[in-house]
Amino acid sequence: MSRLIRGEFTKLFATRLPLWSLILAACCGGGLTGLLALVGPENATPPLPGLDTAEGVGIVVGMSGLLLFVPALIGTIAVTGEYRHHTIGTTFLAVPRRGRVLAAKLLVFGALGVAYGLVASLFAGVAVVAGAALQGVELGVPVAALVALLARLSLAAAVYMILGVAIGALARHQLLAVGIVLGYFYFLEHVLMIIPGVNVIHPFLPGGATAALTDFTFLSDAIAEQLPIAASGTTSPAIGALVLLAYAAIASCVAIAVPLRRDLR
Repeated sequence: MSRLIRGEFTKLFATRLPLWSLILAACCGGGLTGLLALVGPENATPPLPGLDTAEGVGIVVGMSGLLLFVPALIGTIAVTGEYRHHTIGTTFLAVPRRGRVLAAKLLVFGALGVAYGLVASLFAGVAVVAGAALQGVELGVPVAALVALLARLSLAAAVYMILGVAIGALARHQLLAVGIVLGYFYFLEHVLMIIPGVNVIHPFLPGGATAALTDFTFLSDAIAEQLPIAASGTTSPAIGALVLLAYAAIASCVAIAVPLRRDLR
């Protein structure tokens, strides 16, 4: 297994994917968060709590969580690219035990997801601290609390990368897999969030679990204010983390098991 993992790392670093992944992480972590922090959340429309409050810091940092579909897309495109260019067939001929190959891929891209999350969180943290300094206000949370929040964002990014790899391994067709990822995170979860009665399951969906893990309930609260429905609520960060890890474990098991019974095309 260790040789497979080294082989997957070698294949990964033979491409520019790690470099582009970290550049995207820096942009996603520091982009939206940095813009909001520099402009000042109290100057947004509608006005949001400032960076001198814990709620304001949570909202600004949590905004980067809206871009967690990016690591999922990276994992999806990486795996479906191997099917698209038929390089996965060469790998399976060299190592016929497909389950071990896919397990190695999941581990390697999980590591890339951790790196993505750390870089994105680092830039988000720097953006928030810089924004507070430029506005001349004291950050609304202690440094330890900010670091803990950013660490939870890193965990979410790693899980989303693994989910993307699993979706790619199952769908195999690149456009289909990308459509599934974008359709789910941009459309389906939001629809489920606004259907009365059905929205009670939202805290246990990936997006709801991520909101609980990162304490970012801005979207669900805003939807509940605009529509005559009860808020779907959130669970605790610990339960959110467990739910996300459960999704990663289930998706990994399915992604390993299903391709064993398929013919390569």
